[in-house]
Amino acid sequence: MSDKERFDDTDFREVIEGLEAQEEYEDDGYEDTCYICRRPESKAGKMIRIPKDICICADCMQKTFDSMNHANFPLGDMGNFGNMPNISMINLSDLQNMMPKTQKLKKKKAKEEKKSEPILDIKSIPAPHKIKESLDDYVVGQEHAKKVMSVAVYNHYKRVACDEADGIEIEKSNMLMLGPTGSGKTYMVKTLAKLLDVPLAIADATSLTEAGYIGDDIESVVSKLLAAADNDVERAEHGIIFIDEIDKIAKKKTTNQRDVSGESVQQGMLKLLEGAEIEVPVGANSKNAMVPLATVNTKDILFICGGAFPDLEEIIKERLNKQSAMGFHADLKDKYDGEENLLQRVEVEDVRKYGMIPEFLGRLPVIFALDALTEDTLVRILTEPKSAIVKQYKKLLSMDEVKLEFEENALHAIARKAKKKDIGARALRAIIEEFMLDIMYEIPKDDNIGTVTITEDYIENNGGPVISMRGCPVLEEKVGVAGA
Repeated sequence: MSDKERFDDTDFREVIEGLEAQEEYEDDGYEDTCYICRRPESKAGKMIRIPKDICICADCMQKTFDSMNHANFPLGDMGNFGNMPNISMINLSDLQNMMPKTQKLKKKKAKEEKKSEPILDIKSIPAPHKIKESLDDYVVGQEHAKKVMSVAVYNHYKRVACDEADGIEIEKSNMLMLGPTGSGKTYMVKTLAKLLDVPLAIADATSLTEAGYIGDDIESVVSKLLAAADNDVERAEHGIIFIDEIDKIAKKKTTNQRDVSGESVQQGMLKLLEGAEIEVPVGANSKNAMVPLATVNTKDILFICGGAFPDLEEIIKERLNKQSAMGFHADLKDKYDGEENLLQRVEVEDVRKYGMIPEFLGRLPVIFALDALTEDTLVRILTEPKSAIVKQYKKLLSMDEVKLEFEENALHAIARKAKKKDIGARALRAIIEEFMLDIMYEIPKDDNIGTVTITEDYIENNGGPVISMRGCPVLEEKVGVAGA
């Protein structure tokens, strides 16, 4: 009897049943993925498990037998299938733990479970004023920006939760956030995602390129969101994607080469922003990687784009100066030169002139700008938020049973130094790290130190901090007067 006759359809089913019963395994909530074609179990059907914890779908197994029969391969004992020689397409020698959990998809819930447990309950969505109150605990200032974000997020998740039985479809509230560097764009989005308890992916637009070129594919931003949702597609489809440095994909004004990281990326992102079903790699940035692909619908994903947009102020000034009257009562051309918050006057036409295509801006209906940080705002950032920098250092020294105090003038001196660096709130940490270095190094040497007061002279390098020892009421009183 020939090999082809021995393995007809009946025998093939018996082999499959034997292999399925060959090894029992515990269900961990993730889908099995075919080692050959990389399709998950929800697409390829029930998997056949062979030794060394390898899964193969029925289609690939059938193709393997067909190729073996076509080449008149001596089959031998099927009980020793995992050690069959000369099968180059299934290399079993080094495949233990072949796929990490980061490249596995979570199993989808049954339809009955979906109906009984809605993914998003409209009653659980906090009202805009509640969202803003929560943001106030972490973000100082930016009142207008927090109000706009709260309303946009509230409307977006109401849109997700509502049905379309009446034929009215609510459009997405994707946002475009403009603001100088260090003004808190990324921090606000992180705080928002934490308050809403939804998965968040932060991507950098500078690494994105058109498909086929070196760099990350546009779909990689959705792949990051899937990873943040623990490879749960349903949870990822209700998450938030923040694309930072969006101004770096502006259309190049003068170039003779193909703009693979500018206008092409904007055009490629149109389907993501609008809402479409796309295939994204699981646990990788490229579709060419040997990993399974998951289908994600971006219809209910909230996209927030942010960027500093340098030199956009010049475009705004040019537009405002054109609107000025002529004659004796005309505005001066340098009227807007000293205005720090000129971005607040931004319009869609200004961003389009900067290099963003109209189709891209049309899918970001909510456009707003963050305020530039003033000296008073920087002082508030130092002290008011729940995780303020001053509070962090006070907690660190309290673990050494030392009380740390800051004079009001010292806080303003720190804010002035940060203002000169022109990098926003990021400068605050660097400045405090610099003058706290010696204090953090010397304090643990002496157990008698009770209080350390940071003075303006210390910040300006004209003196040192005021240190009082335990059990010295005179010194403590002087420190209290100095800090008052």
